[in-house]
Amino acid sequence: MADGIDEAIPETARPKLVYPFSEGPGHGEAVDVAPGIKWLRMPLGGSLAFINVWAIAEDGGWAIVDTGMGGAETQQAWRQAFAGPLKGLKVTRVFVTHMHPDHIGMAGWLTRKFDCRLWISRLEFLMCRSLAADTGREAPQDALTFYRAAGWDDEALENYRVRFGGFGKGLHALPDSFHRLTDGDRVRIGDHDWQVVVGSGHSPEHVCLYCPALKLLISGDQILPKISSNVSVFPTEPDGDPLTDWLTSLAYIKTRVPDDVLVLPAHNEPFHGLHARIDHLIGGHERGLARLLNLVAEPKRAVDVFHVLFRRKINQWLLGLATGESLAHLNCLVARGQVVRTCDRDGINWYQVKT
Repeated sequence: MADGIDEAIPETARPKLVYPFSEGPGHGEAVDVAPGIKWLRMPLGGSLAFINVWAIAEDGGWAIVDTGMGGAETQQAWRQAFAGPLKGLKVTRVFVTHMHPDHIGMAGWLTRKFDCRLWISRLEFLMCRSLAADTGREAPQDALTFYRAAGWDDEALENYRVRFGGFGKGLHALPDSFHRLTDGDRVRIGDHDWQVVVGSGHSPEHVCLYCPALKLLISGDQILPKISSNVSVFPTEPDGDPLTDWLTSLAYIKTRVPDDVLVLPAHNEPFHGLHARIDHLIGGHERGLARLLNLVAEPKRAVDVFHVLFRRKINQWLLGLATGESLAHLNCLVARGQVVRTCDRDGINWYQVKT
């Protein structure tokens, strides 16, 4: 759920970030990124291979930030971590940046195993429970109507029907209670105060954790160094404008967090260069919006615009991501008053520059 499809920007145009660690932790290992802060990796399938999780030393144990995907493989990785670099100490709290299964998937297992509390924002907790409730359901008609309006054919809709309801398969059963995190909170974790900095767009109320004393930012999926996080419109909110939320959040984080931090992202490696990366992410999306605006001089469906937003060829496995991200860009242009959307008699949405 983290990565958007490859940005249509050449590598030479990307900012020169600094990566202070020559290599990340191996299987069952940890890397110390600051006093009392350990970097671990949990396995993932697919191109990302793993997710970074963080252990912060507290009195008698560890506060864990993000948990990995639910499942036996991740359980075994956690057991190895506790037997090895975490020295058999208990988990005191589990912090989760947001509700995607690779981040919250093992939260229920850890909180039950150690009888501790989940700390998360309210919208992330409630949205996760809502999506988990779809597990095993048939695809709703609203969703089929949504994707047909985007230009999907019958084969693509049938593939969606078959795959629908899989969100909860990546989750250990969620805890039944949580401690709420809100933007601007100050939380004592271990020996230091951490500030809660909330973003949105990739998910509804994504928590980042900033420690001024250690000059660290745990960024989750809000800011990644090498990939652009997925920002999509979904059938549950077809008229949503998550890209505006995303761009606004990035600009807000730049005002809240200084450039001298070491960024601890959920994917890829820790890096220096926060503000340059934020500028690059904003600029990349603005360039995509400009290309898209030129393309829709003539009416286009969502499925007709992939080539101006993504470098990668879109196959059936990427179709959902590509459609969601394309609609996020189109809805942003609609919200800016630059594009209009019309629906034809077959229920297909067409987008064109406003005249």
